[in-house]
Amino acid sequence: MKRPLEGVKVVDFSTLLPGPLCTLLLAEAGAEVIKIERPGSGDEMRTYTPRVGPDSVNFALLNRGKRSIALDLKDASSLPGLLSLLKNADVLVEQFRPGVMDRLGLGYDTLKGLNPGLIYCAITGYGQHGPRAQVAAHDLNYAAQSGLLSLGAPVVPPALIADIAGGAYPAVMNILLALRQRERDGAGCKLDISMSDNLFTFMYWALGDGQAAGAWPGSQDALVTGGSPRYQVYRAADGRFVAAAPLEERFWENFCSALSIPKNASQGMVSEVIQGKTSEEWRKVFEGKDVCCAIVATVQEAFADPHFRARGIFAHEVLTDAGPLGAVPVPIAEAFRDPAPAGYPRLGADNALLKR
Repeated sequence: MKRPLEGVKVVDFSTLLPGPLCTLLLAEAGAEVIKIERPGSGDEMRTYTPRVGPDSVNFALLNRGKRSIALDLKDASSLPGLLSLLKNADVLVEQFRPGVMDRLGLGYDTLKGLNPGLIYCAITGYGQHGPRAQVAAHDLNYAAQSGLLSLGAPVVPPALIADIAGGAYPAVMNILLALRQRERDGAGCKLDISMSDNLFTFMYWALGDGQAAGAWPGSQDALVTGGSPRYQVYRAADGRFVAAAPLEERFWENFCSALSIPKNASQGMVSEVIQGKTSEEWRKVFEGKDVCCAIVATVQEAFADPHFRARGIFAHEVLTDAGPLGAVPVPIAEAFRDPAPAGYPRLGADNALLKR
C-alpha cells in the first residue's frame, strides 16, 4: 500500500527534539526527509549518550528513515546547491530563532519567490514575533511562563511537553493542513509554530474557570491537579504509588467500597488507607473492579507490559550498529506505515543529492 505522504519532499534544518520528531512522523507516513546538518558534528543530538555506534541512541530513534546532507550554511558557495534542492521541495522545517534563516538567504520571502508552493514551517519557543521572540529558553521555561507549571506541584515535569505536544505535534498537524490547502489553491505558506502558545490548549478548563467564574486555579487546588481525593497519587506501604482517578460518582462509590471508606472520605483518609497495603496488594484489590486505579509503572515495566506488547507499538525497528532497536512509538496509524525495519542516516551520506 502506498503511504499517504509518498512523493512529499521535506527539507529539515532542525536539530534536537521538536523539529526532528515532527519530520520523523512525516517520514513514517512516507515523506522523503532530508536533514541539513553541520559538517563534522552534525545535529547536536548525535553527540548525546548512550551511543549505538558513532551516534547517540536518541539521534537514531528520532531520525529513522531520513537522509543527511552535511552543509555549512554560512558558506555562500553552498547556497546555490541548497536553493536547487529547495526549489523542488514541498516542506521546509526549521527551528532557528526568528531572523536567522533570513540572514542565511533562506527566509520565507526569498524561498517563496523560488518555490511558491513551499510550506515553510518555523518552530520556535515564543513564535516569530512578540516581546519574547528572541529570548533563549527551553521546555521548562515555556511551561512556566504559560502558567501550566503553576497548576501542579512546582517540580520538573517528567516529560518534554512543550517540545512534543506544543511543538512537534502542532507542526505536523499544520503541515498536513497546509498540504491539503495547497491541493486547492496551489499556494504554499509560512507556519508560525510557537511551543509556548500551544501549551494553553492543555489549560482549557483553567482558562474557562478563570474567565467565567473568576476562579483562577492555583497550585494543586483544582479537580485534576491534586485538589480532590478523586484524582490523586497515593503512596503505598512498599513506597510505590497508586494513581487513583475515580472522578465520576459510580467509580468513586466502587473505589470507596474497595477501600471500605465512607463516600465523604477526605484525601487524608484515603492516603492513610492506601499506605496500609503494598502496591501489589492494591493491584489485587482493584483487579476486575471499575475504580479507575492503576499502580504507577516504571518505564521498564511499561516497555514489557503485555497490553502494550499486544498492541504492537514496539514492533517497528530502527537498525543501528548495535543491532535493531524498538523504534519510537509514534501516533501514525499502522495502515500508513512501512513495517520494514529502517536505519538512520550517517552524517553527509546523501550529499550527492545536491548535485541533482
